[in-house]
Amino acid sequence: MPTTDPTETKTETIESTTDSESPLATARRQLERAAAQVDIDPDVVERLKHPSRVQRVSVPLRRDDGSLDVFTGFRAQHDDVRGPYKGGIRYHPEVSADECIGLSMWMTWKCAVMDLPFGGGKGGVTVNPKNLSTSEHERLTRRFAEELRDILGPKHDVPAPDMGTGPQTMAWFMDAYSMQQGETTPSVVTGKPPVIGGSYGREEAPGRSVAIITREAIDHYGWRIGETTVAVQGFGSVGANAARLLDDWGASVVAVSDVDGAIHDPEGLDTRDVEGHNERPGMVSGYDAPETLSNAQLLELDVDVVIPAAVGNVLTADNVDSVRADLIVEGANGPTTFAADTVLEERDVPVIPDILANAGGVTVSYFEWLQDINRRQWSLDRVHEELEDEMINAWSSVRQIVDEQDMTWRDAAYALALSRIGDAKETRGLWP
Repeated sequence: MPTTDPTETKTETIESTTDSESPLATARRQLERAAAQVDIDPDVVERLKHPSRVQRVSVPLRRDDGSLDVFTGFRAQHDDVRGPYKGGIRYHPEVSADECIGLSMWMTWKCAVMDLPFGGGKGGVTVNPKNLSTSEHERLTRRFAEELRDILGPKHDVPAPDMGTGPQTMAWFMDAYSMQQGETTPSVVTGKPPVIGGSYGREEAPGRSVAIITREAIDHYGWRIGETTVAVQGFGSVGANAARLLDDWGASVVAVSDVDGAIHDPEGLDTRDVEGHNERPGMVSGYDAPETLSNAQLLELDVDVVIPAAVGNVLTADNVDSVRADLIVEGANGPTTFAADTVLEERDVPVIPDILANAGGVTVSYFEWLQDINRRQWSLDRVHEELEDEMINAWSSVRQIVDEQDMTWRDAAYALALSRIGDAKETRGLWP
């Protein structure tokens, strides 16, 4: 079966707490809160509560044994005032229209925070990818691409991999689209293998951006990175890359986890020796460490920084009072519920939001899109340098709002995004 890959951004399969709210509910709550602090036309806010379009399709699949299954697929297109819709495609049993809408809203904010010429999109198929053979995964992807072909395109909507999909999935998706168009169109998707137009550095980009933002936050609060302890929930593509970079920069990564549990060493783990869940499933929880913990216990460790890089809704009203970290950096999409966010704010625990921290995925996707359009591939060093510049620019813009207007990091990021989207909508107007 194809390897999963983060992109705008993927998260590992770890159980979340039961009192979770949907991504759509969380996204709308966050929008309303931010709108109350920004000078923006209420009509624009009302428009942003709703997607431009949600496409629902049936995806028939001929199984290897000759039987037929029909799956349901979705593509939510939230807003394109600043450019084409952009966002991942996930294969997961819990994919739904509401989930795709909520995640597409986050993509709109994320692209605006990074000042990328994209809007938000998200899609997927309600299927367990673990139950698909490689050939079934390919046939499902090609049929899904055909069902969505009329609403996609390099200038209209550009998908990418997400949970349960990866570079190979995007290669099949691009090929299916290209065959129907009659010309090779690599810029229709991002997150492809470099041999067919993918960008170097794409896979590690979300984790790299999480590490960069964590480093900047550590400096902002006057800490020394060599004296900072970090716990990372979700040692997959996002979490492992973030942890290893922070380790390289001198931070002490004392705990990491995968779907089966967590390991803890107060003296610091050798993150290069621990293999991630994508690299070798079960390696994390089976690693020879001084202490094993549950995923829930990892979030409650007395450390300087906790990075939830697994799934959404892991910091909730049920466990937030037990969180002892001094800083939260969101590696996953929506790991903090609205209720938990409120409690952390009351306790003066800063939370660096996902739409800033893990935006490296969509940023390097933008680089890939540019490379495909111009038919000129960048070196890995250039990708890393450009990503560093973009992340620092976005961090500086958000930090300025935090400092000048005394907002939380999440409110400041949303304020920045809404101001850019609002200006674009006001300038373009409403047609007809």
